[in-house]
Amino acid sequence: MNKQIQVHLALFLVALIYGSNYSIAKEVMPVYVGPFGLIVIRVVSAAIFFGIFSRLVTKEKIVGRADNLRVIFCGITGVAVNQLCFFAGLNLTAPINAALLMVIVPVVVLIFSAILLKERVGKRKVSGIAIACTGALLLIYNSKGENTTGNIWGDLLIILNATSFGMYLVLVKPLMQKYKAITIVSRIFTVGAVLVIPFGYKQLLAPAYSSFPVSIWLAILFMVLAVTIVAYLLNTWALRFANPSLVGAYIYLQPVMAILIAVGVGKDVFTIEKGSYALLIFAGVYLVSRTKQRLPQHTEA
Repeated sequence: MNKQIQVHLALFLVALIYGSNYSIAKEVMPVYVGPFGLIVIRVVSAAIFFGIFSRLVTKEKIVGRADNLRVIFCGITGVAVNQLCFFAGLNLTAPINAALLMVIVPVVVLIFSAILLKERVGKRKVSGIAIACTGALLLIYNSKGENTTGNIWGDLLIILNATSFGMYLVLVKPLMQKYKAITIVSRIFTVGAVLVIPFGYKQLLAPAYSSFPVSIWLAILFMVLAVTIVAYLLNTWALRFANPSLVGAYIYLQPVMAILIAVGVGKDVFTIEKGSYALLIFAGVYLVSRTKQRLPQHTEA
């Protein structure tokens, strides 16, 4: 099979996995497992897998106080805060709202790059930030009504999740240039696992797991294996060969897949209002993302 076709298949599968996660996670939360208990299952499982994988494949060590401190901050922003806010927000709000709001990650990355890395922000990108933020704010404001499928507090948590993940992408960049990706990911998941356990251990111990139907076990397995492990490995491989425009296209595909799946399985309703807010968000992110630099592919960490 042609290498370019393999790259397309890998990125499409990543978008499909992430798009499915919004609706699949809603099947589990909060009836079977609370959002924080689900995070402990996912993060601890990923930390064990990537830790073993890293030791077998690279055996690389992170050296120096500065790099180790940066890893800790990456674990806080990229795993702990990111996951706690994402699942808590998704537990409250609608899958479509969460998927659309997560598209602003490139906008957040640009803002933090300008603040922390002193990168120049032109007029076009400022306009993009304003347009995307307007769409996001309208979507959140619209979630206040009783007849809407969203939830204002859930939407705000998703925004906080996107902000935390955007900061992580900026913080992790220097580490990725010095160490292998699997080394960094194994360390940040270890830090994240230590941090999320205090928040989620009660919800982890509460359910009667023996009463879970097979479908719920399959959903949990999907979130651990597919969303965390398979998607990361496919994403890492594909980004070695993908050009920036291709990566950008698949970033936009993720919420589209999430919307189609959520509507298809009856987990949410796509309204004209949400469609108009989505256009504003997409337009703003497009203006921000029109750059020669490679766009960050959202990985929920």
